[in-house]
Amino acid sequence: MIEPASPDPAYLNQIDSETQRRLLTAVPPESPFDGAAEDLRAAVDRNVEALHDDLQRIVHTLHAHPETAFQEHDSARLIADILTEHGIDAELGAHGVDTAVRAEIRGTGDGPTIAVLSEYDALPGIGHACGHNVIAATGVGAFLALAGVRDRLNGTVVFLGTPAEEGHSGKELLARNGAFDGVDAAIMVHPYGYDLADQVWLGRRLLTITFTGIAAHASAQPFMGRNALDAASLTYQGIGLLRQQLPPSDRVHSNITEGGRSPNIIPDTAVMKLYARSKYPDTLKDLSKRLEDIARGAALMTGTAVELDWDQHPPSLPIRTNDALTGRWVESQQRRGRSPLPAGVVSDTLAASTDFGNVSYRIPGIHPLIKIADQSTALHTTDFAAAAASEAAVRGAYDGAAGLALTALDYLMDPLLQEQVRREFEEQGGAIDVPSYFD
Repeated sequence: MIEPASPDPAYLNQIDSETQRRLLTAVPPESPFDGAAEDLRAAVDRNVEALHDDLQRIVHTLHAHPETAFQEHDSARLIADILTEHGIDAELGAHGVDTAVRAEIRGTGDGPTIAVLSEYDALPGIGHACGHNVIAATGVGAFLALAGVRDRLNGTVVFLGTPAEEGHSGKELLARNGAFDGVDAAIMVHPYGYDLADQVWLGRRLLTITFTGIAAHASAQPFMGRNALDAASLTYQGIGLLRQQLPPSDRVHSNITEGGRSPNIIPDTAVMKLYARSKYPDTLKDLSKRLEDIARGAALMTGTAVELDWDQHPPSLPIRTNDALTGRWVESQQRRGRSPLPAGVVSDTLAASTDFGNVSYRIPGIHPLIKIADQSTALHTTDFAAAAASEAAVRGAYDGAAGLALTALDYLMDPLLQEQVRREFEEQGGAIDVPSYFD
């Protein structure tokens, strides 16, 4: 048997070389805002340190018992139990989703509301290869650290445990059920091979294309058939040709999941599954239309019927990052000995998708990344799954929890920061109607 050819790592090596060169001159983003008083920030830092056993327990327990999308019953229960152990009322099954968790603390002032988010679903087959066990710990730790100073907070902090990010859009389901109603900003952090203040996350849509033709004997009467597999094949080739005209940040990946049962029968049914990704909501909308045109053209050429079924799961929009909040995240991480890199240091071509994007187009938000692995360790690999159970992962959980807590604290306590967060969001285009955006 001839073995498949090994991919040449030259491009990845080039990206790494360029990243290393940019690292030499990269300057972490700065913040012109004062944030909270130093004694209050120091109290939150101490609260995070006191959570050592709880955060380590979350990191290791979730890693040892991974649960996939909407099946995270034990993971959600663990989080709810830990919140309850600290005197917090936690709602399991919040907003109509069995494995969602919600808790809330109110300060003494009438300031804004900020949400701290956790994820905890795993990937099928390779467990926490995206490090959501670490994300779970950061959100819980940040929320509990703020709960310890609630009598001094000017506003409200909401904890949201958000299931089903991998391959789904759990946050969009929660949002449609009111999870972010009355919330003014949202924050979370994702583990990675770098400390990044900001990084591109692409919007994503799922498309199922079903071609229906007419079956016929492939030898005796092929002319009486209309070949659905031909339509799928033409669509696949059309997508390949389209790539020449796509923006560099667009991605389309597809496969043919059904294409006939026997070689001597003209296939009357063929099914394709596609992912479409793009850097901006409007370019994702344009890409979607072009893919529809290709499928309809293939149907016309083959005399078949075509059905286009978008978004079996709600689409994910790209992330819109709020720079004012990002500056406070960077300051909080510098307190922990980290130096989060600005956008553009790590190549935009190394981009995936997340349902936090849908949150960031409703309200201001940030989704920075925190280093728990070697720079060469890619997400969704067995190597990253191993890193998600390491001492570096536990340290990332502590530093991430402190960072989220201090960012939220600064937002609640600094009216000038609140105003800039709001103004920046409006200047970026303000909120969009996410559920109807692609209609």
